[in-house]
Amino acid sequence: MNRPLLITDCDEVLLHMVRHFGVWLREHHDIAFDAGEGRFAMARPDGNEVPDAEKWALLNGFFPAEMARQTLVPHAREALERLGRDADIVVLTNLGDHCRDARIAQLAEHGIAHRVETNQGGKGDPVARLVAEYAPSVTVFVDDLHVHHESVARHSPGVHRLHMVSEPELAPRVSPAAHAHARIDDWRDAADWIAARFAAGLPAPDSTPTEGTRP
Repeated sequence: MNRPLLITDCDEVLLHMVRHFGVWLREHHDIAFDAGEGRFAMARPDGNEVPDAEKWALLNGFFPAEMARQTLVPHAREALERLGRDADIVVLTNLGDHCRDARIAQLAEHGIAHRVETNQGGKGDPVARLVAEYAPSVTVFVDDLHVHHESVARHSPGVHRLHMVSEPELAPRVSPAAHAHARIDDWRDAADWIAARFAAGLPAPDSTPTEGTRP
């Protein structure tokens, strides 16, 4: 039987991003930043909202040039070390393909050395491709954004979906993802939940009642 497969996001799952992005926006662009329920609000000193097109340009200014600012989520490295003894791990990160090598190097600096795949848009299709490639005994997907859990539920309903928001200031403002099977924001508890899914070796249930509690 093939090994289990863990497919995990990076920003706000393995590495803190929004807190450092916000500091960079304030320091270098005099822009106030607020991340909430799946939205990035950016405003200038006069209160005017930054247009969406400019938001993407600012994100591209942060990645990859300012990635060194990012810090490791507590217990993430140890959790992946534990889970990686018995499972394959892929980091599926929504960045431009030109950022892939920088993300690999960034994670390696934090002691995380696993396959990295970049993606743009919903993650359901790339997750389905990874499941087909690895043919794992069971798969768990971890991400902080609702939209990706919905996408994976649609494309790969047998994948267990764990909603995680690792930023303490952001997590209380983000509701549990309706298409996730559980919400856990601490890697120590998350590793136990994932390991239990791996041990059971069963596909995810058809329904998706979110277990766990918000912080």
